[in-house]
Amino acid sequence: MDASGNAVPHDRPQDTRRSRRARRASATTAPVDVTVVVVGAGQAGLSAAYHLRRAGLVAVGERGWERAAATFVVLDDGVQAGGAWQHRWPGLTMADAHGVHELPGMPLVVGDPTEPAAFAVPYYFAQYEDAFELRVQRPVRVERVEPEPDGTRLLVRSRSVERPDETVVWRAGGLVNASGTWQKPFWPAYPGRGAFRGRQLHSHDFRLPEDLADGHVVVIGGGTSAVQLTLLLARVTSTTWVTRRPPAWRDDTFTPEVGREAVARVGERTRAGLPPQSIVSVTGLPLTPAYRTGIAAGVLRARPMFDRITPDGVEWDAPDSPGEGWVPGPAHVEARTLLWCTGFRASLDHLAPLGLRAPGGGIVMDGTQVVADPRVQLVGYGPSASTVGANRAGREAVRNLQRLWI
Repeated sequence: MDASGNAVPHDRPQDTRRSRRARRASATTAPVDVTVVVVGAGQAGLSAAYHLRRAGLVAVGERGWERAAATFVVLDDGVQAGGAWQHRWPGLTMADAHGVHELPGMPLVVGDPTEPAAFAVPYYFAQYEDAFELRVQRPVRVERVEPEPDGTRLLVRSRSVERPDETVVWRAGGLVNASGTWQKPFWPAYPGRGAFRGRQLHSHDFRLPEDLADGHVVVIGGGTSAVQLTLLLARVTSTTWVTRRPPAWRDDTFTPEVGREAVARVGERTRAGLPPQSIVSVTGLPLTPAYRTGIAAGVLRARPMFDRITPDGVEWDAPDSPGEGWVPGPAHVEARTLLWCTGFRASLDHLAPLGLRAPGGGIVMDGTQVVADPRVQLVGYGPSASTVGANRAGREAVRNLQRLWI
């Protein structure tokens, strides 16, 4: 129970005042009625929660929430505030973390640009949750979302991460899904990958460059993470950077018009029901001073994707003819580590019972709204995957739900 004596379905881990009665209430299988469930408390989820509050909805756990006309709950599987930022490698500073944008209603003040983003952003998110009393319930994992038998509402089945025997079924009129991508790192299939005798690591699990200082590292991927990690690793070991397409360096100013054009191009895919591209695949890589230095030093000179993986490294069939935008190199490169900076996919498995996927493999979207089921709003998906886009998407999702029945 909370300080006011209200039973909270998923009690927070730090709450030591739980009674036996509250334990039994949290483990009940009877659905808990709410107006909106928000899945995920990253940038997009917190933005949506803020706008739900602005619209007059009461957070589950507030005094008298059981009697409120309209309520919402935010469920997050992280052990603390911060979304995916809490998992970033310690060497990623606020100065290097491109695209961190303030949440609506509270400025983001960066006192020390050298502070690790994995500390600074979660601290900011935690302040935000407290300031607007969003009552995020964590660590709670949403396992399944399905329509109620009569089709009028959605059943959101959740489970405590730390106390797996405690489950709650939420019965909601609307869902704002902000589950992001962090839980689904993408590992592409390449010939010979299973035979490699060295270390294979995804950027999802990278921590310190010193962990990979015991031999040559092949960094795979053409995004910001690949560039940043290649530069970081070059301080402690030798590297080879490979990309599927030539690096798309951007030397001009990133204006709001450029950003809107990039978002529109990604939005075209989601409206057609195709899997969304990342924003950086459209915008390109900014030529920062650090990147220019890396290019001049030969560290950020990419080779094309290798043709196969061997037990001790990687091989190319035509190493002397790499094509425009790449550099040549030896036919065989020995490696101790293959570091896959190959991105992530949207974490949407829990929505599978709703049957939202289109024949093209994606979900047909109209802004944040799922065309097949307007009760479902996807934020932080496709064109709203950037932090600026996520803020706007949170507002749009709430407005869409208000037009339906809130």
